[in-house]
Amino acid sequence: MRYLTVALTKGRLAQKTLDMFEKIGITCEEIRDKNSRKLIFVNEELKLKFFLAKGPDVPTYVEYGAADIGVTGKDTIMEEGRKLYEVMDLGFGACRMCVCGPESAREVLRNNQLIRVATKYPNIAKDYFYNKKHQTVEIIKLNGSIELAPIVGLSEVIVDIVETGSTLKENGLKVLEEICPLSARMIVNQVSMKMEDERIRKLIQDLREEGMK
Repeated sequence: MRYLTVALTKGRLAQKTLDMFEKIGITCEEIRDKNSRKLIFVNEELKLKFFLAKGPDVPTYVEYGAADIGVTGKDTIMEEGRKLYEVMDLGFGACRMCVCGPESAREVLRNNQLIRVATKYPNIAKDYFYNKKHQTVEIIKLNGSIELAPIVGLSEVIVDIVETGSTLKENGLKVLEEICPLSARMIVNQVSMKMEDERIRKLIQDLREEGMK
């Protein structure tokens, strides 16, 4: 039996995924060791390998078959646009992708004016404004604190993830439009789904049943 390889998103998502896996009898103690320098963690008994990666890299590993299975946020899957199967909503890491800005920007959004949109997610922003709203916008890609953009006049609005909205509120911004709900998802390589159909389906089934408890 060959090893199934699982790519997990570093940080909170990985910890929550491991908690979930433990409930269905899949353990990997080593991966929880903060001081470990290892890159690949193995459960010999279950023939499983795990590795940690940055969120945006997880769909890449899965598309190219370096990982059979991945766990990452829906935002990352949408932004990366890789060829893979999204098989399950894991139900944690829930938040929303939204268009945010000062109250004064509500009017320019309504009037379909040409505006500037700052975001870490240019593909999601482009799809939303061009394909869903049919509004032409100038998209500015940023990597840091997106909330800063409308405050300093770089853009009228931003497209970003909103969890509680407290950062927005503190900076005089609010959610103006909701693009879509987000949460952690399980993704599977297209070839692996055919080759390892039984093992992967059992994993999904076990996780589903656990989630219903």
